[in-house]
Amino acid sequence: MPEFLRLDIVDIIDIVLVGLLIYQVYKIIRGTAAVSIFIGIIIVYFIWMVVKALHMELLTTILDKIISVGVLALIVVFQQEIRRFLLRLGTRYTKEGKRRGLLETLFRPGKETLSKNDIEEIIQACSRMSEREIGALIAMERFASLGFVAETGDRIDARIQSRLIENIFAQNGPLHDGGIIVSNGRLQSARCTFPMSESQGIPPYFGMRHRAGVGLSEQTDAFIIVISEETGHIATMQDGVIKTLSGVAELRFDLENAFHK
Repeated sequence: MPEFLRLDIVDIIDIVLVGLLIYQVYKIIRGTAAVSIFIGIIIVYFIWMVVKALHMELLTTILDKIISVGVLALIVVFQQEIRRFLLRLGTRYTKEGKRRGLLETLFRPGKETLSKNDIEEIIQACSRMSEREIGALIAMERFASLGFVAETGDRIDARIQSRLIENIFAQNGPLHDGGIIVSNGRLQSARCTFPMSESQGIPPYFGMRHRAGVGLSEQTDAFIIVISEETGHIATMQDGVIKTLSGVAELRFDLENAFHK
């Protein structure tokens, strides 16, 4: 049997782990333009392994050079996907209360979650805006900082109040464009510019607010609420996934689950 076909238990474990890693990366970039690049990279890498195993020296040398330079190119091309992967890895590790509390104490001292009163104020605002079909985009910070988005808008730094949120998104108001950032129990900024998602899996009937909400949820672990200006329907975004809600009762359940679990 050729030497490269001899496998022991360590090799099998290695193959399984690599397969799981590739699958997780594919899940993150699925539905985006990056998936075609990713598949192309896998094909090139597979060809490189084959020609190396067959001792095809010229092709091996050429592909060695391509792959050595390609590592730097990958970091540039997939910088958003790498950020999202590491964020999800860290967030998943800190799901349990004790671990999360320890890490928050070490790295995010003084960080507050949304109080139940804050949640009720947000729910009241969303309920009234939904009834009147007022478009809205609200991002609530969880573990990952939203400071880079808050800086793109106008600083508010106010107590969370339903009437204030409604006034911000009132049609023809000076702050109604863009989204608002809620952080540390405060309404931090309004008229913020959210990163747009490039996902091809977003249904065409969703507007730019939904695409912006998905874009931010792809890059952070924020809990995002979008209210449609056309239908008044409420949707939430987490981890790049859109969830259309049946009403404010479901919104209350999801918010309490996200901030008081």
